[in-house]
Amino acid sequence: MARQAISAQRHLLRALSQWPKDTLRPQVQFQDVMRKRFEQTSKLSEQDSLKQANALYSLLENRYSKKYRIAGTLLQPKSQPTYFRDLVKELEEAPSRSYVDRLWLRLKGAVRLQ
Repeated sequence: MARQAISAQRHLLRALSQWPKDTLRPQVQFQDVMRKRFEQTSKLSEQDSLKQANALYSLLENRYSKKYRIAGTLLQPKSQPTYFRDLVKELEEAPSRSYVDRLWLRLKGAVRLQ
């Protein structure tokens, strides 16, 4: 039993070490929060720990996005067809913006001229 507990803990730590870093919020990382949570809740059974490790691996491998593909019409709503492309572009650009760029975007969003 103790060997399984060590194995489950090893799987959890390995899955968390493979988790990508969050560039939008570098001061708060998912891995650090989950690692503290797993250290505090060591009362879980080995089977529950292995289930949680399996859930982390499934998210890392994108099992659900591969299994349940999203159709193109869902990603292009008629009201704003480029919404999701613009959102991804915005999220990719956000970490590298300077203070002046962020301020300019905030002002531009506050004052909308037609």
